[in-house]
Amino acid sequence: MDTHAFKRSLHHSERYNRRGFGRAEEVAESLEQAYQSGLIGTIRDNGYRLDHGRLNVRLAEAFGFCWGVERAVAMAYETRKHYPSERLWITNEIIHNPSVNDHLREMDVQFIPVEQGVKDFSGVTSGDVVILPAFGATVQEMQLLNERGCHIVDTTCPWVSKVWNTVEKHKKHTFTSIIHGKVKHEETLATSSFAGTYLVVLDLEEAQYVADYILGNGDRDDFIQRFAKACSPGFDPDRDLERLGVANQTTMLKSETEEIGRLFERTMLSKYGPTQLNDHFLAFNTICDATQERQDAMFSLVDEPLDLMVVIGGFNSSNTTHLQEIAVSRGIRSFHIDTPERIDVGTNSIEHKPLAAELCCEGDFLPEGPVRVGITSGASTPDRAVEEVIEKLMQLSEN
Repeated sequence: MDTHAFKRSLHHSERYNRRGFGRAEEVAESLEQAYQSGLIGTIRDNGYRLDHGRLNVRLAEAFGFCWGVERAVAMAYETRKHYPSERLWITNEIIHNPSVNDHLREMDVQFIPVEQGVKDFSGVTSGDVVILPAFGATVQEMQLLNERGCHIVDTTCPWVSKVWNTVEKHKKHTFTSIIHGKVKHEETLATSSFAGTYLVVLDLEEAQYVADYILGNGDRDDFIQRFAKACSPGFDPDRDLERLGVANQTTMLKSETEEIGRLFERTMLSKYGPTQLNDHFLAFNTICDATQERQDAMFSLVDEPLDLMVVIGGFNSSNTTHLQEIAVSRGIRSFHIDTPERIDVGTNSIEHKPLAAELCCEGDFLPEGPVRVGITSGASTPDRAVEEVIEKLMQLSEN
């Protein structure tokens, strides 16, 4: 389908809204009570440091809610205010944060159920109001909701929309979109739905595998099997890797996305030469500013002497996971938690999720004596959650 034409048509529909309802002042107090923190403001004013007895807390200088997330959550609250009695749905989590999503459930917002990885829209009927989350929805979902006569409130982050525009440009010029992302992540699913021919690569290792194949060093059957669930229907590596454009899931690790782009540029330069490079390679910068700022702040934070690091954010939050990766890469004792409740003050233990592993519980969480703790949070984590984590650390340091 012509996704660009569909979006243009949808945006002119009276049942579509992506600008909010002008009720920001009406929901401001609720948002402040639920998500903002006076303590965090004080720590910011104190150079992102807090000293409490033997505890020294060092906050990353960029963390927590980004503008796109703030916008999405505020629009969801405005939508409930604007439609006080209508049935209200969200196609997925509004953002990857359990407490925020729980607040919306308390406001009688329903979430589209998922059975075996497939969303069930059967309960959604004409006249219902459906919110598209910050990381977007697939074009097929938008089409279904539009045809069903729903009111659509689109909170998709403009940075995500920028990536969609990029892959549509690839499609227009018959370039294959190489998407750096997690193939099952909602944002990547949405982005690929706007692409024409596409291939999703998870990391630099997979990108190198593709580059080697382009240069004649690969096995066709192995390639097809490896990327069977990460490419457009009918993808042919011998046909579809001649003209490439690079895009990314906005929350991936910035440095890796940039390296993947350089890898494919070198690859196409090697195969086709400098005079034909522009006919075979396109690059657009689709790295989210907020993601970049939080990763840069994390790199600065881990340069400081720290005894341990706490990274706060949803376990399914890609940008949070990459912050954890930075800490782990520096050998810092690090803990990824999704809510403050994971810390048990009574037993000095923490339930956390190591990289690529299941939840586990670790005792002797806060060591004895002077302790320096670094703290950051993903772009979907409210300041209130960070405040509660710090308060628990303060309690532990007093024991």
